[in-house]
Amino acid sequence: MKRANRQRAWLAIGIVALLAATVWQWRQDRAQATGTLLRLDPSSVDSVALAIGSGATEHFALREGHWWRTDGTPTRADDGRLSELADTAAAAVLSWRPLDDFDPAKIGLATPVAVLTLDGQRLEFGETSVTGPQRYVRVGDRVALISVRYTPRGATSEAKQLKQ
Repeated sequence: MKRANRQRAWLAIGIVALLAATVWQWRQDRAQATGTLLRLDPSSVDSVALAIGSGATEHFALREGHWWRTDGTPTRADDGRLSELADTAAAAVLSWRPLDDFDPAKIGLATPVAVLTLDGQRLEFGETSVTGPQRYVRVGDRVALISVRYTPRGATSEAKQLKQ
């Protein structure tokens, strides 16, 4: 085999090895990606229920591009605030752990700080983490750690009184 052919063979082997390492790293990164709280597109959410502490659950529905409180007489709600609540579906998860890894009472999930339901999918918000500005959230049988900025707060504090 001539010297030039040997060099081409080694170059081809090197390229194949580099491609294999790239594919392996891509798969590892994808497997370790934590994703978002829910597999919902926030713009597709059209039903929100929110209970803060031991307060009553407030229900909201998206109608003709605007959010309305649907408990009792329909009342126009703050569109921006309800959109923020819907955006919680796409909150970046810092880490996922099985619920069995925790004592729910110790992380505030025995009696959640808030319960947010987006299109029937329930999110229970617990205490903040001691490691930083992060909050525990129960999603089914798993617990996520997310930024505290996604902690629900009252949705009707700025509501407008409008008839349907």
